[in-house]
Order: sequence, then C-alpha cells, then structure tokens
Amino acid sequence: MKWMLVLVLAGCGSTPPAPVRVEVPVMVPCVGEVPPRPAYEFDKLPSTATDGEIVLALARDWPRGRKYEGELEAVIAGCTHSAADVVH
Repeated sequence: MKWMLVLVLAGCGSTPPAPVRVEVPVMVPCVGEVPPRPAYEFDKLPSTATDGEIVLALARDWPRGRKYEGELEAVIAGCTHSAADVVH
C-alpha cells in the first residue's frame, strides 16, 4: 500500500510539459479582388461598322486593355510568391 502512495506522490513532483507553438499552413485565397473587365468600344460596334470605325475603336480600347492587363498581372504576382518570400 505504501508503494502506491509513493507512485502517486512521484507523479505530483514532475512539472507538466511546456506549451509548444506549432505553425500549421492554412490555405487562403491569394486573390482578394478581381479587377473588373473594361467595357471595350470594339465589343459595342454594330456588324455594319466600317473598317475605319473598327480601327478607331481598337485604338481607343488599347490603353484600357493595357491597364486591365497590368491590374491582372499584379493580382497574379500576389499568388506566385514562393514559401521563401513569405515573411514570418
């Protein structure tokens, strides 16, 4: 009977293990907001548009398209970082 008391008391003398922080990777979407697609003039042209009207519409759409392309590339760049680039 005494040996059981010794075993019980021996268990009380040890300290509990210290908490350990474990970092677990969690999947999160890399895209916060998708830029809206611009309204291109070319898409609104009637089927009877002349070659000159088509060329002018395309010329006016060019800057809109380049801006949209840049915004999409910025969104994609946020998704393509490697694990080494992540700051803890």
